[in-house]
Amino acid sequence: MIRLRPFAAIVLAATLGSFVTGSAAQAQIWSWKKLPDQRGEFVRLCAPHMVGRWAHPESVCVCLHDHAVAMVEDSDLREALLRGISERGVPTIENDWVPASKQSMISATFTRIAKPTLQCLYDPAT
Repeated sequence: MIRLRPFAAIVLAATLGSFVTGSAAQAQIWSWKKLPDQRGEFVRLCAPHMVGRWAHPESVCVCLHDHAVAMVEDSDLREALLRGISERGVPTIENDWVPASKQSMISATFTRIAKPTLQCLYDPAT
């Protein structure tokens, strides 16, 4: 067992070193595209915000993902909207979540998703 300890320490150091240098920058980049099950992860993050507000929080989150967010054609705005809903429980887009060149499109994005969002909140089964 004594011989394994130095080996384990080397393996641990190498693993942590590669994680810190290779993945630290990537870990700070928030992206739905990198998640294996994007819809499921969204619902997992969204639903706790909906508990107590709506009778069927998962249904509301699935509806928002599949109908309201799907209305947004621009990938940067769509990703920011997914982030806002999953972090805050309401459709939100912070300016610093999208490139400066697309920040002027945020208002139009909310206008576009208004009707499907209300539909999801008040009648998510349809």
